Amino acid sequence: MRRLFRSRTTDRVRDRGQVAVEYLGFLPVLLLVALAGIQLGLAAYAAQQAGTGARAAARAATHDTAEIGPEAAGKSAMSGWIAERSDVSTPGGAADEVTATVTVTIPSVVPFWDFGDVRRSAVLPMPESESEEDE
Repeated sequence: MRRLFRSRTTDRVRDRGQVAVEYLGFLPVLLLVALAGIQLGLAAYAAQQAGTGARAAARAATHDTAEIGPEAAGKSAMSGWIAERSDVSTPGGAADEVTATVTVTIPSVVPFWDFGDVRRSAVLPMPESESEEDE
Protein backbone atom coordinates (compact mmCIF):
# COMPACT_ATOMS: atom_id res chain seq x y z
CA MET A 1 0.00 0.00 0.00
CA ARG A 2 2.84 2.38 0.81
CA ARG A 3 4.43 1.73 -2.54
CA LEU A 4 1.18 2.71 -4.32
CA PHE A 5 0.92 5.92 -2.28
CA ARG A 6 4.52 6.92 -3.03
CA SER A 7 4.14 6.45 -6.77
CA ARG A 8 1.11 8.74 -6.86
CA THR A 9 2.92 11.54 -5.04
CA THR A 10 5.95 11.30 -7.31
CA ASP A 11 3.63 11.43 -10.34
CA ARG A 12 2.04 14.60 -8.97
CA VAL A 13 5.43 16.22 -8.51
CA ARG A 14 6.40 15.37 -12.08
CA ASP A 15 3.10 16.74 -13.44
CA ARG A 16 3.51 20.06 -11.67
CA GLY A 17 3.48 22.90 -14.25
CA GLN A 18 1.80 20.84 -16.95
CA VAL A 19 -1.14 23.23 -17.26
CA ALA A 20 1.20 26.18 -17.75
CA VAL A 21 3.02 24.38 -20.56
CA GLU A 22 -0.25 23.43 -22.26
CA TYR A 23 -1.46 27.03 -21.97
CA LEU A 24 1.74 28.32 -23.56
CA GLY A 25 1.24 25.92 -26.43
CA PHE A 26 -2.34 27.06 -26.96
CA LEU A 27 -1.62 30.80 -26.58
CA PRO A 28 -0.52 31.36 -30.23
CA VAL A 29 -3.80 29.84 -31.44
CA LEU A 30 -5.77 32.18 -29.18
CA LEU A 31 -3.80 35.19 -30.43
CA LEU A 32 -4.34 34.18 -34.05
CA VAL A 33 -8.10 33.85 -33.53
CA ALA A 34 -8.20 37.24 -31.77
CA LEU A 35 -6.27 38.94 -34.60
CA ALA A 36 -8.57 37.35 -37.19
CA GLY A 37 -11.62 38.66 -35.32
CA ILE A 38 -10.17 42.16 -35.12
CA GLN A 39 -9.26 42.08 -38.83
CA LEU A 40 -12.76 40.96 -39.76
CA GLY A 41 -14.22 43.81 -37.72
CA LEU A 42 -11.93 46.34 -39.42
CA ALA A 43 -12.94 45.06 -42.86
CA ALA A 44 -16.64 45.33 -42.00
CA TYR A 45 -16.15 48.83 -40.58
CA ALA A 46 -14.28 49.94 -43.72
CA ALA A 47 -17.12 48.62 -45.90
CA GLN A 48 -19.73 50.41 -43.79
CA GLN A 49 -17.79 53.68 -43.94
CA ALA A 50 -17.37 53.35 -47.73
CA GLY A 51 -21.15 53.03 -48.11
CA THR A 52 -21.73 56.07 -45.91
CA GLY A 53 -19.23 58.11 -47.90
CA ALA A 54 -20.75 57.05 -51.23
CA ARG A 55 -24.25 58.09 -50.15
CA ALA A 56 -23.00 61.47 -48.88
CA ALA A 57 -21.04 62.11 -52.10
CA ALA A 58 -24.03 61.21 -54.28
CA ARG A 59 -26.30 63.41 -52.17
CA ALA A 60 -23.91 66.36 -52.54
CA ALA A 61 -23.62 65.80 -56.30
CA THR A 62 -27.40 66.04 -56.77
CA HIS A 63 -27.57 69.58 -55.37
CA ASP A 64 -27.12 72.40 -57.88
CA THR A 65 -25.84 74.87 -55.32
CA ALA A 66 -23.83 72.64 -53.04
CA GLU A 67 -21.58 74.43 -50.59
CA ILE A 68 -19.33 71.39 -50.52
CA GLY A 69 -18.23 69.19 -53.41
CA PRO A 70 -19.05 65.50 -53.67
CA GLU A 71 -15.52 64.34 -52.82
CA ALA A 72 -15.29 66.55 -49.74
CA ALA A 73 -18.80 65.52 -48.64
CA GLY A 74 -17.95 61.84 -49.00
CA LYS A 75 -14.72 62.13 -47.04
CA SER A 76 -16.29 64.27 -44.31
CA ALA A 77 -19.02 61.64 -43.77
CA MET A 78 -16.41 58.99 -42.97
CA SER A 79 -14.19 58.59 -39.92
CA GLY A 80 -10.95 60.54 -40.20
CA TRP A 81 -8.58 57.59 -40.25
CA ILE A 82 -10.70 55.79 -42.85
CA ALA A 83 -11.14 58.93 -44.97
CA GLU A 84 -7.36 59.24 -45.25
CA ARG A 85 -7.20 55.90 -47.03
CA SER A 86 -10.21 56.46 -49.32
CA ASP A 87 -10.87 57.62 -52.86
CA VAL A 88 -14.18 59.24 -53.85
CA SER A 89 -15.26 59.53 -57.49
CA THR A 90 -18.43 60.71 -59.20
CA PRO A 91 -17.99 59.75 -62.85
CA GLY A 92 -20.29 61.16 -65.48
CA GLY A 93 -23.27 58.96 -66.17
CA ALA A 94 -26.89 59.26 -67.16
CA ALA A 95 -28.40 62.74 -67.08
CA ASP A 96 -31.15 61.76 -64.66
CA GLU A 97 -28.98 60.14 -61.95
CA VAL A 98 -25.67 60.49 -60.12
CA THR A 99 -23.39 57.61 -59.20
CA ALA A 100 -20.76 58.06 -56.50
CA THR A 101 -18.16 55.39 -55.83
CA VAL A 102 -15.92 55.21 -52.77
CA THR A 103 -12.92 52.91 -52.56
CA VAL A 104 -11.36 52.34 -49.12
CA THR A 105 -8.16 50.44 -48.41
CA ILE A 106 -8.86 47.95 -45.62
CA PRO A 107 -6.61 48.63 -42.62
CA SER A 108 -4.40 45.73 -41.61
CA VAL A 109 -3.71 44.48 -38.10
CA VAL A 110 -0.78 42.38 -39.31
CA PRO A 111 2.04 44.51 -40.78
CA PHE A 112 3.09 43.86 -44.39
CA TRP A 113 -0.13 41.99 -45.14
CA ASP A 114 -2.47 43.65 -47.64
CA PHE A 115 -6.18 42.87 -47.40
CA GLY A 116 -7.12 44.83 -50.50
CA ASP A 117 -9.81 47.43 -51.03
CA VAL A 118 -13.53 47.63 -50.49
CA ARG A 119 -15.68 49.54 -52.98
CA ARG A 120 -19.21 50.84 -52.48
CA SER A 121 -21.40 52.84 -54.85
CA ALA A 122 -24.55 54.87 -54.41
CA VAL A 123 -26.95 56.01 -57.12
CA LEU A 124 -29.35 58.90 -56.52
CA PRO A 125 -31.75 60.52 -58.97
CA MET A 126 -31.15 64.09 -60.06
CA PRO A 127 -33.85 66.49 -58.90
CA GLU A 128 -36.27 67.63 -61.55
CA SER A 129 -35.50 71.08 -62.87
CA GLU A 130 -38.11 73.83 -62.64
CA SER A 131 -38.67 73.84 -66.40
CA GLU A 132 -39.59 70.13 -66.31
CA GLU A 133 -42.04 70.71 -63.46
CA ASP A 134 -43.92 73.41 -65.42
CA GLU A 135 -44.62 71.10 -68.36
